Amino acid sequence: MKFSLSLPLCVLFASAASAFGMNGGAKSLVSQTQQAFVPKAPANMVQAVDVQGNRMNSVALAAEASGVLDVRGGAAEVEKSGGPDIGLIVYFALWYLGNYMYNISNKLALNAAGGKTGFPLTISSLQLGIGSLYGLFLWLAPDGRAKPKVTLDDLKKMLPVAFCFMGAHSASVFAMGMGAVSFAQIVKASEPAFAAVLSQFVYGKKVSKAKWLCLPIVIGGVILASVKELDFAVSALVSACIANLFAAFRGNENKKLMETEGLKDRIGSIGNQFAITSIMGFILSLPVVIAREGSRFGEFVEIAKTTPAIWKNLIASGLWFYGYNEVATMTLKKTGAVTQSVANTAKRVIVIVGVALVLGESLDPIKLIGCSIGIGGVFLYSIIDNLVKPKVIKE
Repeated sequence: MKFSLSLPLCVLFASAASAFGMNGGAKSLVSQTQQAFVPKAPANMVQAVDVQGNRMNSVALAAEASGVLDVRGGAAEVEKSGGPDIGLIVYFALWYLGNYMYNISNKLALNAAGGKTGFPLTISSLQLGIGSLYGLFLWLAPDGRAKPKVTLDDLKKMLPVAFCFMGAHSASVFAMGMGAVSFAQIVKASEPAFAAVLSQFVYGKKVSKAKWLCLPIVIGGVILASVKELDFAVSALVSACIANLFAAFRGNENKKLMETEGLKDRIGSIGNQFAITSIMGFILSLPVVIAREGSRFGEFVEIAKTTPAIWKNLIASGLWFYGYNEVATMTLKKTGAVTQSVANTAKRVIVIVGVALVLGESLDPIKLIGCSIGIGGVFLYSIIDNLVKPKVIKE
């Protein structure tokens, strides 16, 4: 096993963390926009890659070095024991940390670039561009990830997924630029409502009555949380809903895409699929940026030259976004439906409360109650079919 790729990856990530002021327990990002405290970024957020293109966490690397791992042309697995799955725990920790850090650095970049009158679409597009460069680096680096063998026809079929991915990301960043991050996250928690409507009436996939009955709880919680939102903006609400719509379309389109015969084999790995989606999403975002903010791009460049907080947090948010999405995909693939529901719910709560505290956003009791009701409804929506399904009586 060769590990020549692990060193540059760790150095890259550690250098980024140091440059962005994230390497010190109590250090703060100092900029023209009053930077908030950002915790230390672990070097293993960017993980080593084996010869088959699979990510390996630090626990797996140590285990392989001691002869515990058995690599057979794919992902390395630790021999089963009675203890907890340490690798999975590390994945969860990195997923949560990455999502948390992304939301903070993203908001700081937006604020530094002018906030509500700034450049949300330009920033969202450049974030995808930074992630795309990192994906390309993993393919080109020595001993890097195995390149995909997709055809032109495969790329055409991936266009709907890439477009929806781009739309969801751009609309989310726009929502966070127009209002509080915590508020945007609360609205985004109502995504199951959009997914249910699309699945039932657009894709012809029946949604159970039990799930439909959970949706009023979700929507009611979002409405209650919005009542006392001090940083409420209609544009933030609408764009967060648009992000939900794109995300729901993406989920359904991705299911259709993965039914294409031989596509999984040609793509090669989850990491490759996300890299291709990011690259295509970045290209598709350029016409949107040109149409909406293209005439002001020179202004953005001039502001970025005099405000280091913009490009520092822009690069950081791009790397965090790419990293946490890939780790999240690997994490969810290793767990069951119930575990995924619990994990997503816990992640949403941590991000909403944690980011609000760090950025000084409002945490009114009514907002917290509405947030709890809405996210609780999302969790119930995710597991309700398992709770109410008839039990099979064995004779």
